[in-house]
Amino acid sequence: MNYLLAILLPPLSILIAGRPVVAIITFLIWVPAILFSGGLTHPMFILLAWFLIHQSGTARLMRDRKD
Repeated sequence: MNYLLAILLPPLSILIAGRPVVAIITFLIWVPAILFSGGLTHPMFILLAWFLIHQSGTARLMRDRKD
């Protein structure tokens, strides 16, 4: 579900993935980028969100395996 949210609102998806500081920084860059480029930079933010979601899932899996 979070991957689908990343397509529409990447900063919110990053926040849900557990990276609040990165989400705030991404939001501050994402809004002007969307306004000035007309959406051309949006795929870059989607890829960033997908990478961070995958990374948090992998970290959670590794944590569970150690316990």
